[in-house]
Amino acid sequence: MRPLLSLLMLAGPTRVRHVSVVPPSRADALTAAVYRQLKRDFGLIAPPVSLHSASPRVLAACWSLLRETLVVSGRVNRGAKEAVATGVSAGNACGYCVEIHRAATDVLAGTTGEAFRPLADWARSTAEPGRLAPAPCAASDSPEILGTAITFHYLNRMVEIFLPPSSVPAAAPAGGRRAIIRTLAGAMVRDATPASRGASPGLLADAPLPVEFEWAKSEPSVAGALAGAIAAIDDAATRVSAPVREVVEAEVADRAGAPPALGRGWLSEATTRLPAPDRPVARLALLVALAAPRVTDDDIAAFRALHPEDGALIEVAAWAAMTAARNVAHRLPPRPHTDHPVPTPTQ
Repeated sequence: MRPLLSLLMLAGPTRVRHVSVVPPSRADALTAAVYRQLKRDFGLIAPPVSLHSASPRVLAACWSLLRETLVVSGRVNRGAKEAVATGVSAGNACGYCVEIHRAATDVLAGTTGEAFRPLADWARSTAEPGRLAPAPCAASDSPEILGTAITFHYLNRMVEIFLPPSSVPAAAPAGGRRAIIRTLAGAMVRDATPASRGASPGLLADAPLPVEFEWAKSEPSVAGALAGAIAAIDDAATRVSAPVREVVEAEVADRAGAPPALGRGWLSEATTRLPAPDRPVARLALLVALAAPRVTDDDIAAFRALHPEDGALIEVAAWAAMTAARNVAHRLPPRPHTDHPVPTPTQ
């Protein structure tokens, strides 16, 4: 009963901010298919995924990315990929994701995951500006390792906006927080059905693989998930006009991962030439991509004044988060650092 209560507290729809989560009883066919796969392969309908449910195509895109990079049983063991997820989340200061995926690494490794320290350190460095270091893995491991990193650069930004700072409710007793987190991590990595490759791409239409993801070609399921998810998110973002896309993509590329200065002057400067109706969309997208923790209720309200639907908010935020994640991919070298495969620690 106690583990079940913990999971219900953590996975309930009331944990999501700014948007309403579609309950399973009201899910359309695509949303229901994602929920079924989540429960089967991930152990629960996790808030970082279900927060996307107001836009079924974006929900499917998020889950496809997460499943085919982190969750499935591929070449790279799950503990190593959890270490990558933890490292990226630490670099992006996403406390919610850090505590869950660090606990998952510990559950899988049976220790504190020391065998994965080089991977975690590299993953954290991918949140830094400029040209990035190659991943410490063999070329054959690159699709899963780099794919997991890109997935969490996307997810961290969405979680920062739509979820609270911690996965544990504030009302939980201080002494029980670690146990609750470990329970959730155990459900993710122990209670789920072992997942095989290739089940999730069927949720999305086929799409060409963007050039910055050439390293994924050797693993078709990862390449398919990346290509399909990017296309679905891009197609869904109908509120992002061509001028807004141009401004946001140029600003993200020019900064090359460098965070903007404190304050709002940079936002005004970047959007001043846009038509007035485009500015709230552009401001929100720039904040999501470059400074997600700085998104305020006022930013959300300004966007909603023009686009009140939950789906519109999710779609614009997802497009901006993916724009930032793609910039990381552009700055990654195409070849890994070593010919040695990722280690598998003994339990």
